[in-house]
Amino acid sequence: MSTVTTSKPRTPAATSAATAVGPAGEGRIGLRGNLRHIGALVRRNTLQIKQDPESMFDVVFMPIIFTLLFVFVFGGAISGKGQQEAYVNYVVPGLMAMMGMNIAMGVGTGVNDDFKKGVMDRFRSMPIARSSVLIAKIVVELGRMMVAIAILLAVGFMLGLSIKTSVLDLFLSIGLSAVFGASLMWIFILLGLTMKTAQAVQGMAMLVLMPLQFGSSIFAPPSTMPGWLQTFTDYNPLSNLADAARGLINGGAVAHPVWVTLAWSVAITLVTMPLAVRKFRQKT
Repeated sequence: MSTVTTSKPRTPAATSAATAVGPAGEGRIGLRGNLRHIGALVRRNTLQIKQDPESMFDVVFMPIIFTLLFVFVFGGAISGKGQQEAYVNYVVPGLMAMMGMNIAMGVGTGVNDDFKKGVMDRFRSMPIARSSVLIAKIVVELGRMMVAIAILLAVGFMLGLSIKTSVLDLFLSIGLSAVFGASLMWIFILLGLTMKTAQAVQGMAMLVLMPLQFGSSIFAPPSTMPGWLQTFTDYNPLSNLADAARGLINGGAVAHPVWVTLAWSVAITLVTMPLAVRKFRQKT
């Protein structure tokens, strides 16, 4: 005599609950929960900086050293002897673009190091959205970037930087730098999740940074460069960001460089953010 076992059909509510929980919290998490997780992780990363104030040395000293170095070493050669003040108004807006790229490089090495220490494995075992871990890191790094830009502008004002437009335009240039910097952070997070060591991430980042920074309009007008380099400079997103920030601070046409910079930012984020989140889920 055989016994027939009938399984009770699952209700839609039960199915929804199972999907919401998922393995290791991989299911759907509402917007409110996601924001709460991001806030908690931002607080955790901020407290980590408080416990290790040396991690802010690059943010504090990099804008000071770069501004002094380029103004007094290259300012006279580019703008003429005794014309460093004019060069300050040219180079400081460009250095705002450079700050975002240099800080973005540190995000990649930091993510790689966190995986080596097992910190990221602990986060992945928690019932939180995987993207919240990476977004929280970007939020904190954007805060560090704002500190660096504030110090950069303070040094620039001491050296003779003048705002020829308005304070609102100045804040718009800072906001544009932050948007582009955030998009670059997704690239370096992806590098940090892909490369085996933090040293490899740093080495790869330098190969990207050097041509983009010096093959741009950050430090010198493209008109002084050979034709082939001018072509590269025209398509370099850092040139467009530097030109946009320069126009917002010094006055001039800004519509084209602003829209090109925003287009680059959106395109980079749309491509690299999903790849970074996916790599974060799958990394062993």
